[in-house]
Amino acid sequence: MLYFSHPACLEHDPPRGLPGHPEQPERLRIIEAALVERDWLGWERREAPRASEEELMLVHPREHVEAIRELCRSGGGAIDVDTFAGESSYEAALRAAGGASEMVRALVSGEAGVGFCATRPPGHHAEPERAMGFCLFDNIAVAAALAIAELGLERVFILDWDVHHGNGTAEIFRRRDDVLFASIHQGGIFPGTGARGDVGSGPGEGFTINLPVPAGSEEDVWLSLLEDEVLPAAAAFKPQLVLISAGFDAHRDDPLAECRLEASSFARMASLTRNAASDWKAPVGAVLEGGYNLSALAASVVATMGALGGEG
Repeated sequence: MLYFSHPACLEHDPPRGLPGHPEQPERLRIIEAALVERDWLGWERREAPRASEEELMLVHPREHVEAIRELCRSGGGAIDVDTFAGESSYEAALRAAGGASEMVRALVSGEAGVGFCATRPPGHHAEPERAMGFCLFDNIAVAAALAIAELGLERVFILDWDVHHGNGTAEIFRRRDDVLFASIHQGGIFPGTGARGDVGSGPGEGFTINLPVPAGSEEDVWLSLLEDEVLPAAAAFKPQLVLISAGFDAHRDDPLAECRLEASSFARMASLTRNAASDWKAPVGAVLEGGYNLSALAASVVATMGALGGEG
């Protein structure tokens, strides 16, 4: 069980440029304080390395990578009303994508069966040519593309349970049949994508599963979609690696959405996914996305890591 993070991820500070921004360094601090109290749940901690620009360019064009790098070098600024990059943000973003990639290398090599990457900025909203939704680069997409391009895998399954649709990841893999992308998310909120009828396009048609749920949806709705639709489709796909975009903003206390999950709900989803992946003989890695009520975030991460590690 491997846990990846890096101190540089604390230096990315959107509230400095956009006061009151919910994606704040304290998110990582409270997660790690909760893990310290539990002796890290027995997980081995590792520093996230930097992703190379070549690795980022597996999913982003060179122009996008260079634009983010130069924005940060010049002192940073707001990219849109939600997304900010400061001088330290490029280094943090390299560590976020690099941590996800290094976790995948360890999982594919058999060094570990499960991993969790607690880095920031998050990634799943970053489209190939656009930073948005707090995200600069799509960390989980970089890691999945790396597994196929460099580590010899043929099929990767990405489960996104963040309450907001992972539009960036969906767009990156829209026309590919080697990545199955499934998202359970609240419909009708940011970013406005992820309709059930969007199933990918071209060679990727049928390899995108979008499952929007209404505001107020509780655990039973999320679990039934996971058990009855997502995991059977993944079983038919026969993935060699399972990655989770682990956002925790579907928690009932989160300020950015209106779903009603508990910390234990994320543990149940993690346990179901872990058990299914065991049947497929596929390792499982989770990458932190959203979650903006600090106490709910910490409790949910601890519960998820516990479940991935075999509790419950």
